[in-house]
Amino acid sequence: MVSPEQSQYQNFSMAKHSARSKTTSFFSDTLLFAGGALVAFLVVWALWSLFSPTPSPTPSFSSTSFSERKSSGLESAAVSPLQSCADGALGFDMVHDPTDPNFYDDRKLSYSIEAPPVKNWDEKRREWLKQHPSFAAGVENRILLVTGSQATPCKNPIGDYLLLKFFKNKVDYCRRHGIDIFYNNVLLQPKMFSFWAKTPSVKAAMLAHPEAEWIWWVDSDAAFTDMDFKLPLDRYKAHNLVIHGWPTLIYEKKSWTSINAGVFLIRNCQWAMDFMDVWASMGPQAPGYDKWGEILSTTFKDKIFPESDDQSGLVYLLLKEKEKWGNKIYVEGEYYFEGYWMEIVGRLDNITERYMEIEKRVRRLRRRHAEKVSESNIPVWEEYLKDAGFGREGWRRPFITHFTGCQPCSGDHNKMYSGQTCFDAMQKALTFADNQVLRNYGFMHPDLLDPSTVNPVPFDYPA
Repeated sequence: MVSPEQSQYQNFSMAKHSARSKTTSFFSDTLLFAGGALVAFLVVWALWSLFSPTPSPTPSFSSTSFSERKSSGLESAAVSPLQSCADGALGFDMVHDPTDPNFYDDRKLSYSIEAPPVKNWDEKRREWLKQHPSFAAGVENRILLVTGSQATPCKNPIGDYLLLKFFKNKVDYCRRHGIDIFYNNVLLQPKMFSFWAKTPSVKAAMLAHPEAEWIWWVDSDAAFTDMDFKLPLDRYKAHNLVIHGWPTLIYEKKSWTSINAGVFLIRNCQWAMDFMDVWASMGPQAPGYDKWGEILSTTFKDKIFPESDDQSGLVYLLLKEKEKWGNKIYVEGEYYFEGYWMEIVGRLDNITERYMEIEKRVRRLRRRHAEKVSESNIPVWEEYLKDAGFGREGWRRPFITHFTGCQPCSGDHNKMYSGQTCFDAMQKALTFADNQVLRNYGFMHPDLLDPSTVNPVPFDYPA
């Protein structure tokens, strides 16, 4: 990916209002954007409020009984109905939970971000996995995606509609790649509103999911725009936290916008437990909150508001405690771990055309297949995309497109662009992603700005 010095959009600022206000809005790391060294003061707009998702409909069940399936040869006699349901596609035994004591039986264990630090977490996870062996295989690559919103309706009349589409987008990506998803719509620490609300959710998710090696926080206003791309976990083997950013801006420019804290991947380990406690100690629930605001404002000369925020706090730990924390943090800048939407959306039509050109030449890539085996084509795509490039000058699908500054729930978008511009861009990106999903179901949207219309996909399309 290109460096921020080469892009007028890459260096952006987060829009965050006073952390004193007791707003119900939270979870989005809303950002204000500025260009390179020409960053000017931008008005800090009200943080956007988000919606709670509608419960899923009651699932349907097969009308064929187990005994009928067994007698017809559809089910092995050695497999019980409970084993069949529990194992599912992933092979997990979800009904086996032995009564042997584990960390869940500790009265002192608390999921709260303010609770005493969790100790010996690596050992406790290992013991739990021994008790639940079906979850042990493949644990090193298992991910839980965490996102969320507020419990009350959006102020923006179309905010709930937009956030539902963002949530659907995340569910689509997770379903295609076998990733579990946790959507939280309550403040787990009432004082940690807005951008600080993610830290209590992530800690609780770590404790609730010892079977997951990675917890992946993704802001509500971020969309997956490459449904095939997978996180290169092998690249992060020696690290415990992955963020998107630019080392030059961190260590030389000392800019609070040198990273984006709206999307991050954190390992479910003792290091991460300790890090979350230190990071959260800068938040509004902590007694040192005001002091941290002063420290961060003094450290980062381009910081445009006085309150302590999560992004500045994370950059501070990278700068000042590199030995303890920074060496285990991977600053990802080689692909769109998350990318600024104004840099991306205008290129989506050209990207679609380039991918279709490849499909016309390669029958394997246009051959119909079940959604469950979508990953089978990834190596083939990579062969043809090796020279596509990941940044502004490339034509590879951007992995995650982040609509920082648009604030779809509150509608209080950055004034450097109109609400209609935000709306059209979100529709286009979400429809672009939806076409990659619907293709497996035999349909596609002919117009990226018209999400309500689909056409059947002809056989051997786009030959």
